[in-house]
Amino acid sequence: MRMLHTMLRVGNLDKSIAFYCDVLGMTLLRKKDYPNGKFTLAFVGYGDESDHTVIELTYNWGVEDYDLGDAYGHIALGVEDIYGTCETIKAQGGNVVREPGPMKHGSTVIAFVQDPTGYKIELIQLGTQGSAKAETHAAIAN
Repeated sequence: MRMLHTMLRVGNLDKSIAFYCDVLGMTLLRKKDYPNGKFTLAFVGYGDESDHTVIELTYNWGVEDYDLGDAYGHIALGVEDIYGTCETIKAQGGNVVREPGPMKHGSTVIAFVQDPTGYKIELIQLGTQGSAKAETHAAIAN
């Protein structure tokens, strides 16, 4: 088995595609309208679906807002230069909601950005993870 994709419901598909592709550097892999179901699916990622996990953006026609609830945590992306990445994201209009720095109670350097729908994406400075599993779970709890 392998993980294929994570699905996120989005309120504005064009803004979401622009965020994931233009701001986070993903590629739009495919997009299809389903008129009978009144929804559109767009798949974005850093590589082909045959060997990369991707994100499925689901736009239900006419639904602009979602209650994200308190169960969702975040998607995590590893980056080579977290400080430079955050500056680039801000320069492109992205919303950095937690500036880069060591995580609470750990040494992993993290930051958080928010997509147009309100989903959080954690950026993790590669090479600083330490005990990545323990620190990531601690970050989720905080």
